[in-house]
Amino acid sequence: MGILSKKDTKLITDPLTDNNPITIQVLGICSALAITAELKASLVMGIAVLFVLGVGNVVISLMRNIIPSKIRIIVQLIVVATLVIIVDQVLKAFAFELSKTLSVFIGLIITNCIIMGRFEAFALGNGPWKSFLDGIGNALGYAVILIIVGFFRELLGSGTLFGVPVLGDPIEKTGVYSTGYENNGFMLMPPMALIIVGLIIWVQRSRNKDLIED
Repeated sequence: MGILSKKDTKLITDPLTDNNPITIQVLGICSALAITAELKASLVMGIAVLFVLGVGNVVISLMRNIIPSKIRIIVQLIVVATLVIIVDQVLKAFAFELSKTLSVFIGLIITNCIIMGRFEAFALGNGPWKSFLDGIGNALGYAVILIIVGFFRELLGSGTLFGVPVLGDPIEKTGVYSTGYENNGFMLMPPMALIIVGLIIWVQRSRNKDLIED
C-alpha cells in the first residue's frame, strides 16, 4: 500500500490538470501576467506560493476548531502575512536582485485568491495532512502555469532562459539570429501573458471536452 491513498493523490494531481487554479478556477491570474517575463522570477514566485500555501493550509487546519467564525478571515490574513514576510526576508537575504524584480508581487501573495480560497474552502474543514496535500497540489498547479508562461515569454522575447542566451547573439547575429530571426518585444508585455494563458486554456479544453462550459 502506498503512502498516499487514491483520494490523497487526487488532491495533488487534480490542480495540475482538470482543476487548475489559473486556467480552470481563474484565480491568481494577476501575477501570471505581471512577473512571467523572466523564467527565474516565475520559478521563484511558484516556490514562494508553494511554501505559503502548503504551510498556511496546515496552520489553518490545526487552528480550525478554535478560530471564531466572525474573525476567521482576519486570522487567515495574519497567517498568510506572516509566511509572506518570511519569504520576503529570505529572498532579500539570499537573492536580493531577484527580490527587487518581484518587488511588490511577493507582498501581494497575501491577497492571492488561490491562498485565501484554499484556506476557506478546504483547510477550515479538513485535517492537517489532507490540507497540506491540497495546498501543495494547488500551489504546483499555479507554479506550472507560471513556469510555462515564463518559459515562452523569456525565450521568444529575450532569447534567453534564466538569463542565459540560448538562441545565439542578437548583436553579432549568431545562432538563429543569423537566419534573420529577431526577438519579439511584444512577448515581454503583460498582454502576451494573457494570450499564452488563453492558449493553454484552449489546449486544456480541447483535450477534455468536459471542461467546456455550456
